[in-house]
Amino acid sequence: MKNPIKVSFLLTAVFLLMSCSSDDNGSTQPTINFSVIGIWDLVEVNVSSAQDIDLDGTPSSNLVEELPCISGTLLIDADFSWTFEQSDVAITGITGGLFFAQCSGTTSATGTWTANDTEVLFQGSSQLESLRISGETLVNNIDEDLPGIGSFVYARRQ
Repeated sequence: MKNPIKVSFLLTAVFLLMSCSSDDNGSTQPTINFSVIGIWDLVEVNVSSAQDIDLDGTPSSNLVEELPCISGTLLIDADFSWTFEQSDVAITGITGGLFFAQCSGTTSATGTWTANDTEVLFQGSSQLESLRISGETLVNNIDEDLPGIGSFVYARRQ
């Protein structure tokens, strides 16, 4: 009778020791990518086919090169807040894959952010939800059909 009691006691002790691990702190914290902190400027507003909206004889698929009124700034701050202001672009189809584009006001938003190795996630506004980290740029793929925006690209201000 003594052996089953000893075995039972020993199994209980082993089970308790294994279930209380030293690396179990009760919660797991996600890793935050702090390399996204800074001021980011809008450098590209891409469309699917090159256009010559400014009629300078050089078509471009980047509307920033065609419309000088386009601008945008994104501040990602170390206190996990962000602010955003960007030109709105209105695009109207003409014919044969051509379109007319013009600036039509600005959009601004604020909120909180988090980031991992591949994307920055924004909370607080539907104007900006996530940006993919692509080397030294942040990219918002919209992929609208023509006439529409394909992507917005932001580069860190130097």
